[in-house]
Amino acid sequence: MIEFEELPLLRDPLIIAAFEGWNDAGETATSTLAHLVQMWDAQPLAALDPEEYYDFQVNRPRISGEAGDREITWPTTKLFLARDTPLDRDVILVQGIEPSMRWIAFTQEIIDLAADADATMFITLGGLLADVPHTRPIPVTVSSDDPDIRDRYDLEPSRYEGPTGIVGVVSDAAHRNGIPTISLWAAVPHYAGGSPSPKATLALLTRLETLFDTLIGHADLPDLARAWEHGVDELAASDEEVADYVHSLEEQQDTTELPEASGDAIAKEFERYLRRRDED
Repeated sequence: MIEFEELPLLRDPLIIAAFEGWNDAGETATSTLAHLVQMWDAQPLAALDPEEYYDFQVNRPRISGEAGDREITWPTTKLFLARDTPLDRDVILVQGIEPSMRWIAFTQEIIDLAADADATMFITLGGLLADVPHTRPIPVTVSSDDPDIRDRYDLEPSRYEGPTGIVGVVSDAAHRNGIPTISLWAAVPHYAGGSPSPKATLALLTRLETLFDTLIGHADLPDLARAWEHGVDELAASDEEVADYVHSLEEQQDTTELPEASGDAIAKEFERYLRRRDED
């Protein structure tokens, strides 16, 4: 069960959750969550008992330290609390690992926490492998099952059908328990999804900024994203088949996913640029 002494009184709390594993192509979601923990100086709040949910032959504990002061760290799902955020509300950040077993009980613990905290919104982050080129902006899909949330943020309902991970299960449970939900998924090029993708992380972070009309510091993510793209460029250049495939993806995306920008969209983007420049 979740281990904490007492849940403090929170201000209009929002929960943002990301989980390692099937839902986290290119470590996109968990890297975004870790970035939020760092930028908002989030403090440890609680942790789930790992014995209940994890197969330690799949997610092994780690040992560290020097002789005489060795320590074992058990894999688990941790919760952090960020109180001084640009969202003008408290944020609980769930830094998770997809459980190996007892998914229903695991999900209920998260939902019970959300209920105890009187959470007013539940956001899940994910990354999936997709047929997209690394040379173009990373697509981010944002959806909600809540009609009021869709109207407020101009979102679409999710139309995905098929196997799901813990992100889908937790999001569905939050919705069924009356907590408004939003799900953000970044599409990671499948031919470059075997390593962390800072470009996808930056795209997910930027979409969060747009969603809440606020700024979140990017730190070194833009530099890391450029380095990642350059590395994949070199990979494609060394393999003619991969290069041809990337070119075909570029042509497909350029002809189907680049509508003319509206005046409102340009104005909003320019406002965000000016605010970020003032912040720097």
